Amino acid sequence: MNLPVDFSIEDVQNLADIRQLAIDKVGIKAIRHPVKVKDKTGGAQHTVAIFNMYVHLPQHFKGTHMSRFVEILNSNEREISVESFQIILKEMASRLEAQSGHIEMTFPYFINKSAPVSGVKSLLDYEVTFIGEIKNGKHDIKVKVLIPVTSLCPCSKKISAYGAHNQRSHVTVTIGLRKFMWIEDMIAMVEAQASSELYGLLKRPDEKYVTERAYDNPKFVEDMVRDIATTFNNEPRIKNYIVECENFESIHNHSAYACISSE
Repeated sequence: MNLPVDFSIEDVQNLADIRQLAIDKVGIKAIRHPVKVKDKTGGAQHTVAIFNMYVHLPQHFKGTHMSRFVEILNSNEREISVESFQIILKEMASRLEAQSGHIEMTFPYFINKSAPVSGVKSLLDYEVTFIGEIKNGKHDIKVKVLIPVTSLCPCSKKISAYGAHNQRSHVTVTIGLRKFMWIEDMIAMVEAQASSELYGLLKRPDEKYVTERAYDNPKFVEDMVRDIATTFNNEPRIKNYIVECENFESIHNHSAYACISSE
């Protein structure tokens, strides 16, 4: 049974605020919602994304309408698609009467990878975030991907009689695009510049291959970001980027970090 809505209840959010301070971002954070993402194989991945949704609040408003953020998510198709992400961004700014808005949609993305020697297939997951900004009617959407790889230290290899320390690294790229680009293509460009890429499943011949590949292809954290940035500079679909790399050092209790931005 639906109860009648009492529209006579005072809307406190619309009251004036006397402090004369605008708020850069106000909204909701860490709300989960189903999403549908097309992949390069021609299929679609059904997953759950975590949304952060914010708008700019002018100085004369006391508060924003938090419930409207949830209404916007639920008013769209049950599973939000990447194509509808831009529509949601515009709708959010319009319904909340905001000059600017910001949405982040973070979800796991899976790629079915073949091991380098045996060819055995396994899924590897990547963390992907779509970041949408709208300001004065103009929108900008970026794709952020966290890509785990292997790095092997060139210095350790040079000074050691045998062996070299290696570790898992996280490369995070935030990319603005001129033209559409598959997530798989972004990931492949990054993995090609690592000492070795990662796989979900390896047989013994595969493990030998990736171990020796990393040894033959040592990279400092500085090498990693420079090589990836060079690759991005030569890709006409990419407008701008931020490349970050964190090496979780295996012989230190700290990480090594580097970042290059084209902006």
